[in-house]
Amino acid sequence: MAKSRQKNVNRVYFDNAATTPTVKEVVKEMAPYFFEIAGNPSALHLDGRKAKNALSLARQKVAKIVNADPGEIIFCGSGTESDNLAILGVARFYKSKGNYLISTNIEHHAVLNSFEHLEKKEGFKISILEVEKNGIINAEKILANIKAGTILISVMYANNEIGTIQPIRQIAKLIKKWKADNNRGPLEPPFFHTDACQAAGYLDLDVKKLGVDLMTLNGSKIYGPKGVGMLYLRRGLNLEPIVFGGGQEKGLRSGTENLAGIVGFAKALGLAQKNRKKETARLLALRDYFFKRILKNISKTFINGDLINRLPNNINVSILDIEGEAVLLYLDEAGISASTGSACDSSRLEPSHVILALGRPYEYAHGSLRFTLGKQTVKEEIDYTVRALKETVEKLRQISPLNIQIRNKQTLVGKKVFIQSGRPHWERKKLSPDP
Repeated sequence: MAKSRQKNVNRVYFDNAATTPTVKEVVKEMAPYFFEIAGNPSALHLDGRKAKNALSLARQKVAKIVNADPGEIIFCGSGTESDNLAILGVARFYKSKGNYLISTNIEHHAVLNSFEHLEKKEGFKISILEVEKNGIINAEKILANIKAGTILISVMYANNEIGTIQPIRQIAKLIKKWKADNNRGPLEPPFFHTDACQAAGYLDLDVKKLGVDLMTLNGSKIYGPKGVGMLYLRRGLNLEPIVFGGGQEKGLRSGTENLAGIVGFAKALGLAQKNRKKETARLLALRDYFFKRILKNISKTFINGDLINRLPNNINVSILDIEGEAVLLYLDEAGISASTGSACDSSRLEPSHVILALGRPYEYAHGSLRFTLGKQTVKEEIDYTVRALKETVEKLRQISPLNIQIRNKQTLVGKKVFIQSGRPHWERKKLSPDP
């Protein structure tokens, strides 16, 4: 096993899709709103007016970056809250126009769980469409499922687990065509929402070019502060609020604004978009090098998701005959931070719904690993990680429950094996061979 680096402050951080470190430029921008400007933006006194001006300036900056009007930017507490506001808000406001919602089976749970809630608790009908085996939705499939009662379509811009980039512009054009063919105006449903949290550092966010009606972003994926997100809401569209109180953010998100967070978010988004082309080229070279090194050094390894229409920082592979959770523990001891499945689902002890959506068997889902590179990533970290990963896999394969069964010439039903082996040892039941 690679010598532990846990005591070394310079750990290898390959979990940037879960969250990114906040860069110094952003912290510096935020600092005055912690220590100097203490006013509430809703207050009438001088301190309040200073805070309000800072909030207005941040809104203008964000609007300019995404090519929107400042009045179309709604700040909130996270990407998850933004997704919830978009989906629940549209569904509830426009339910008199229809009750049919469309999404895909690889969305973030902030989207999928909102859809599930609306179906089970509020009587909406949903269609969760299957992506292709490469993790990309066929835009024509979206069009084929639009009907008269469809009020919302939600498709993520780029996937958080496998990094696949969805054809957002093509989908938007097909929705626009459907509206034209059915005498629907731009401010009539169906509306199109995209979660662009993972895309913000690498892809164009121009909402007019994308053709979306609503778009979610957050700070934690772009080297900005945690606890802040935003929703682009096309002018003329309406939402039912999901948070009630003082009526901030045009009455759509009550609560005193996180001014320092919003200012930091605006700064981080500006930096991310300014540097995205250069950083994309740098990370693409490192990502492809990472893939080649893993495939060369570790047998029974398979890439999850499309290799071309993919974020430049995303490496997601399935390594057979091992458990992803066990690998992460060994890598953590070696000073390497990575993930298996989604960080948001780390406590669920279930196989990744995204990997299963690709048509992969349970073994692939339980052996999936995600390494997401960042602006701090260098080639030497990749070499070190692959060496540590190779040693870990070789060790775990020797003690794998699956390999023990194979060596004993016992056969088990695939699903049962991998659900059991994906649990902590204290929760596993003794498995006996099939008769």
